[in-house]
Formats: sequence, structure tokens, C-alpha cells
Amino acid sequence: MRDLGTGFHYLLKGQRWVARHGKQYGFGLIPGLVTLVLYVAALVALATWGEDFVSWATPFADDWSSPWQGLFRGFLTVVLFALALLLAVLTFTAVTLLVGQPFYENLSEKVDRDVSPDGTAPESGLPLWRELLISARDSLRVLVRALLWAVLLFALGFIPFVGQTVVPVIGFFVTGFFLTEELTGVALQRRGVELRARLALLRSRKTLIWGFGTPLAVAFVVPFVAVFLMPGAVAGATLMARELLGEETRGDNQEDGDEETGVRSARDLT
Repeated sequence: MRDLGTGFHYLLKGQRWVARHGKQYGFGLIPGLVTLVLYVAALVALATWGEDFVSWATPFADDWSSPWQGLFRGFLTVVLFALALLLAVLTFTAVTLLVGQPFYENLSEKVDRDVSPDGTAPESGLPLWRELLISARDSLRVLVRALLWAVLLFALGFIPFVGQTVVPVIGFFVTGFFLTEELTGVALQRRGVELRARLALLRSRKTLIWGFGTPLAVAFVVPFVAVFLMPGAVAGATLMARELLGEETRGDNQEDGDEETGVRSARDLT
């Protein structure tokens, strides 16, 4: 349970870091805004022409009598839009990171330099096109895993009571895990950590990952919130990646020192 609180603490630390570095925060908003515009346009198009698409895809229902034809196609239209929303939530982070790879790489490096005891940040040494290719490949592999979970949870959602209570909670935890994988991937990819190793690393500290990713998944249900939290999420994920790899962090040492000072001061008072 302690790891849950620690994960949430890293999420808050990331937001505090970008709040203190306004320039990096401003640049970090650009990819999220671009992705949001694309997603909103796609969802508006689906809402406008989704019913026509369902009618085209179900010609066998043309001769059905009323009200069964309308109920059937209306149900399929709602399901289609619900799946599109779920897909948007699952893929928003991956697409935003892909669109904003140079922005978030720069942000993550600045976080590393800021908290590293020697003021340096790991570098991949790869050209930008190579990093984009690796990021796109890994994002696609993660997306396939996430979609398999999404289909399973969607099917379980039809179970009475459980589907409306337990399944959505599980869905947020699953989404939080994959969100965190994408976000920590920015820092871990620079360190040469492959996707398989990243997933194993995250699974070894699941409660830490859930503490970071699950609240973020809940917030990301609202796209506008996702845009404004994204830079801080990348910063927090970079800080958490350092802990996962056991790297020394200057901020942690300072906090430990403050705690020791507080203990000594309390002892002196007594």
C-alpha cells in the first residue's frame, strides 16, 4: 500500500516540477493540443456519420420492421461511439508522445539534469528518426496489448452489476498501467531499456505503477485535462523511472536531509 502513495507522490512531483519551469510546460502543451484537435475532429465526424456507417454495414437489416431496425442500429451506433471513446483514451497518450517526441525528450532530459547529482542526463545516442521509429513500434505493441484488455473488459461489462461496478474499476487500473508504460518509456528508451524489459520492470512494482497511473487514467477521461497534465506526467514518470532503476536523485537526498534535520531538531527540543 505504501507504493500506491509513492506513485501518486511522483505524479504530484511531476506537476510541481513543470509549475516551476514555465517555459518547458508551455512547450509540453503543444503536442497534446495538436492531438486533441485531431481526436475531437475524428469523434465529431463519427457522431455525424456514425449512424450512416452502421446502416451501410448492416444491409441485412434493411427489411426489418419497426421498431427492431431502429433499436438494432441505434444500439450498434452507441457501441461504436463507446468503443471509439475507449480507443481514444487508450491511445491518446501514445499518439501524443509520438507527435511530441522531440518536445518530451527535451523535457525528460531537463528533469534528469535537474535532479541528477552530477547534473547530467542519459542519452540514447540515436538519431531522431531512429528514436521515432522505435517509439512508434513500441507504442503499437503496447496498443495491441491494451486493446486485448479493452475487448475483454468491454465483454465483461455486459455482466449484470459486476459489469457496472467492478469492471470499470479494473479498467482504470489496466489503463493506468499502460499509460505509465508509455510515459516512463520516454526516459527508459533514452537509457536503452527495451520494451520487454520495461514491462518486466513495471510489473515488479505494480502498486507503484498503479498509484501513478490510475489517478492519471481517471483524469485522462476528460481530454482537456489530459492536455494540461501531460507535461507534468512526463516529468513525474521520469522521476519515477529513476527510482525503478535505482538511480540516485538529488531531490530525494535533500528530502531525506530535511527529515533528518527535523528529527534532530525534535530531539534537541526534548
